[in-house]
Amino acid sequence: MLVNVGGQDREHSVLSINANVDNVTKTPLPSIKMPCGVSGGKGIQSCVRTAFIITSVDGSPEGSTLHFDQSFALKTTSGFAKGLYLTSDKPRFQKCAKKSGLQDVYLDDTLSVLSWWKISHFDPQERFESEGLPVPANEKVLVIHCMTNQGLAVLGEKLLWTAYGREYEVVAHTFLDTHRAEQDVNFWILGTSDPAGDGLLFLRHLHVQQPT
Repeated sequence: MLVNVGGQDREHSVLSINANVDNVTKTPLPSIKMPCGVSGGKGIQSCVRTAFIITSVDGSPEGSTLHFDQSFALKTTSGFAKGLYLTSDKPRFQKCAKKSGLQDVYLDDTLSVLSWWKISHFDPQERFESEGLPVPANEKVLVIHCMTNQGLAVLGEKLLWTAYGREYEVVAHTFLDTHRAEQDVNFWILGTSDPAGDGLLFLRHLHVQQPT
């Protein structure tokens, strides 16, 4: 799961498939059809619409440790979710996020450079030193679109009406504060389950992860 840490204008949310009855085929088996969007869902539960698989694009073995600034793809599960790739491209006329007009993020069945992402350290002062180090799970990071160098973001003021209720618009855009540091809309956690059975580890740390 990819979870946004939340902020003053929004709850924490999870990157989710935004499909409705118009996005689902019934034959031969029920599955998502394209185009299909994503959104920031407020229900943080591990399920088909929130599960994304880190997929190699650089020849490294599947399942190997992910490192900072290493290119990878995010793929939905197979079956109903069809193994689609999280994709983005530069905004242009009639191809941008519906509410904000910023760079759209969506799901596509083609693996291309438009679906390559990388992880960067959330702290600009630690970013250079962290290059090449393993990415920690359940810790705050930036998710950067490789082609456009824009950060994955959740917009608390841009609400979408979905089959699951009101959810946040997800875009690729880096939001900087007055110190040229990324804002909390760009902060994500790669959430994993605790093998000991304590559930999703990041839920215990979300308040600690909030920026000051």
